[in-house]
Amino acid sequence: MDSDIIPELESNKTMKDEAEQAVARLHTTTSNEMKSSTQETEETEEMRRIRQMRVFVERKDAFSKVVDDLMLRRFLRARDLDVEQASAMFLKYLKWRQSFAPNGSISASEVPNQIAQNKLFSQGSDKRGRPIAVLLGARHFQVKGGLKEFKRYVVYAFDKLCARMPPGQEKFIFIGDLEGWGYSNSDIRAYLGALSILQDYYPERLGKMFIVHVPFMFMTVWKIVCPFIDNKTKEKIVFVENKMLKSTLLEEIDESQLPEIYGGKLPLVPI
Repeated sequence: MDSDIIPELESNKTMKDEAEQAVARLHTTTSNEMKSSTQETEETEEMRRIRQMRVFVERKDAFSKVVDDLMLRRFLRARDLDVEQASAMFLKYLKWRQSFAPNGSISASEVPNQIAQNKLFSQGSDKRGRPIAVLLGARHFQVKGGLKEFKRYVVYAFDKLCARMPPGQEKFIFIGDLEGWGYSNSDIRAYLGALSILQDYYPERLGKMFIVHVPFMFMTVWKIVCPFIDNKTKEKIVFVENKMLKSTLLEEIDESQLPEIYGGKLPLVPI
């Protein structure tokens, strides 16, 4: 081959490579711009619907005026941005809250029998800053105070977790530990009560729930409870195999924030 042709071929190849790289960069830039534009459009649409919802609910209940946009957004997201459904859900929440906790919150003095069981703990945060709660299911029994006190305890606990959230965070993590759980701990009415409060009155608060040390007999109870769990909540529930326990938790939680009972550094602190 003529020696004068070789540099020309190499030059053409270089130009072709540079052109392909330029096209690739343009494609990446265009893709990122489209993605950014889509996100901005979705955020704009979400804000528009928040404003619509606020106008509607403030006409129905004056207390809505003290609620921030983040709370309205959680109810909207729970109803796939359907303003009418989200508004109905939110107004139901306001009515429930005013009657269930007329003083604004549930005090420890209102849930003494539940606290005495020493079954719920809160400490540390996951990698996203979501506070972590640990529930030891084998310590739950039906006690004096019954379902009414248990429901107050659920609200007491959820409010405590929400109060621990750093700015910009709206969710918490739950670890439901069933080691030692037996039929004497089974309380389907309580499980359904807690589920109803979570889904109806604390929408978009659960980030993820790990269910660990699951005994086979628990699955009988699970089959009863599962149909009452909405799809959004189901997607956040993870059953963890014993052999994968620590590695699964470490995907979401740094070892420094993981409870000692799961191989981490933090002791359990009652909520």
